[in-house]
Amino acid sequence: MRISQAAFTLMVENSTSWSADWAWGLPLIVLTVLIHVLGLGLIRQRVTRFSIRGEGRHHPTVVFVLVMGTTTLLATTLHALETGLWAGAYRLLGALPDNKNAMLYSLNAITSYGHTNIDLAQHWQLMGALEALNGWLLFGLTTAFLFGMLEKVWSDLSAHTAR
Repeated sequence: MRISQAAFTLMVENSTSWSADWAWGLPLIVLTVLIHVLGLGLIRQRVTRFSIRGEGRHHPTVVFVLVMGTTTLLATTLHALETGLWAGAYRLLGALPDNKNAMLYSLNAITSYGHTNIDLAQHWQLMGALEALNGWLLFGLTTAFLFGMLEKVWSDLSAHTAR
């Protein structure tokens, strides 16, 4: 019973100070996940087209390296864009003093790297933890996507070389 009372007390005492963090953090999580999923879908379409066109003209290993390298670069670019959205929110809210610190903090939070000495303004610190949660979701999606692309390219190239 003490654990539930402590949890309830923690939620009630911090609910007013954390409400803005939740109000900003949750929509940012949803927005970045939607951007990520749409972006990965576009990447898949473009890379698949390239893969199909390059099958007959190039050695399968060259096609594989180009497709996976391009896919990785584009997925990383998506992560940079999403990091920038969080950094922009921190600047808009006055949680960090300048764009450089906002981007560095955001990149540290979204990757869960966390080795900078930059801190958010105290009343926005929960938002940093929410960004780390967002990063786990985004990197999980990217990992699954890269694995799926790896499987697709391997199977397409194997089918082409078997002909």
